[in-house]
Amino acid sequence: MGPTIVDIPVTVRRITCLLLLCLAPVLAFASTQVHGVRVWPAAEKTRLVFDLSAPAQHRVFTLTNPHRIVIDLANTRLAHSLPKRSFGGDLLRGLRSADKSTGILRVVLDLAHAAHPKSFLLKPYKNYGHRLVIDLTRTEIKKPQPKSVKPVKLVKKVTPVTTEKLRDIVIAIDAGHGGEDPGAIGPQGTQEKDVVLAIARELARLVEREPGMRPVMIRNGDYYVGLRERINEARQHKADLFISIHADAFTHPKARGASVYVLSGKGASSEAARYLAKKENESDLIGGVSLNDKGDLLAQVLLDLSQTSSREASLETAEAILAGLGKVGQVHNRNVQHAGFAVLKSPDVPSVLVETAFISNPQEERKLRSRHHQRRLAKAMMDGIRRYFYRNPLPGTLLAQRRHIISRGDTLSEVAQHYDVNLNQLRLVNGLEGDRIKVGDILLIP
Repeated sequence: MGPTIVDIPVTVRRITCLLLLCLAPVLAFASTQVHGVRVWPAAEKTRLVFDLSAPAQHRVFTLTNPHRIVIDLANTRLAHSLPKRSFGGDLLRGLRSADKSTGILRVVLDLAHAAHPKSFLLKPYKNYGHRLVIDLTRTEIKKPQPKSVKPVKLVKKVTPVTTEKLRDIVIAIDAGHGGEDPGAIGPQGTQEKDVVLAIARELARLVEREPGMRPVMIRNGDYYVGLRERINEARQHKADLFISIHADAFTHPKARGASVYVLSGKGASSEAARYLAKKENESDLIGGVSLNDKGDLLAQVLLDLSQTSSREASLETAEAILAGLGKVGQVHNRNVQHAGFAVLKSPDVPSVLVETAFISNPQEERKLRSRHHQRRLAKAMMDGIRRYFYRNPLPGTLLAQRRHIISRGDTLSEVAQHYDVNLNQLRLVNGLEGDRIKVGDILLIP
């Protein structure tokens, strides 16, 4: 009995050692490698992209004192050292790594502030392989409130203010592509993502200067935003218009000119089907009304009304913008085009997509790189936006308040002088060819 008890464990140990030695090369070969890390710092969020040789199981968690984000990747190792340079933002201070004995690669992100991480894996696409994306959104730490003090009652009477607060018209400006998605690339290497961001920023400046309007930049840095995320961002800001800016490309280098797109009927139908299919488990508001507590027929009617209104507004805005772009340069299509682009599918926000030019055309590529031409394109879009909203002032906004009812003896030049506005601009926003007006006419005052 004695020898048998001793010999069995020794044998087992020998067999185990042999198996491990045989399996070691296989395990080493099967482990995922991190070939590189790319960082895209921006004001709204910082994105890190880990280039992987294969998909990797991972977990992400946060630590405080000091603020850190920890990323554990199973059966993974670094092919190269992590970058130690400055990352150009005010959130990410540095990267460091450690190999755990369990085969886990731990990457630690040292932060300047608290941040909320969001991670997801991307499959190979074009020149990119498997990727792990980490988005860091800065979070504000709430300071402890001081102990409450009983308010002192004031004897002084306060006269209630009855003036209704007017809201701004919100313009959501979307610069296409970004980050690791450069978009179209011109003959001289100009990337679409760069020129459209420059144009978007110029447009935002013009909207900011317009009384009663406020811009919202969907992307204000070199990072990628998902297509659905773009329209969701616009809806969260309660945008009154969504304008997506792009630069077209074609196989023929002579293709040129601007185009403006709105959602096609087929695209609207597919989006309606998507919302109706998900209305039971989604709390999305369509036109300010929730669909999840409505019957199928009522939900369909509400959605149809919202989509019809948005598509009509989109088409009118697109026509005004196309007219403005025609004064800056050649247009590729004289009429507004219809397509099923994902960024146009918001059911309750009028949405247009502007192809500013063909970046594949050498002459137009040079223009797109010009700051002067970028400003001209932005101004043309602003003129179209202004024209639409002055003709269709939204209730509760400044534009809806600035109206003049023509009385006997009024002249157009006197009205312009009274409100201190340009006479030609007064004609433009009211669609007047000359100076003829009649008693009872209502003029919009820019």
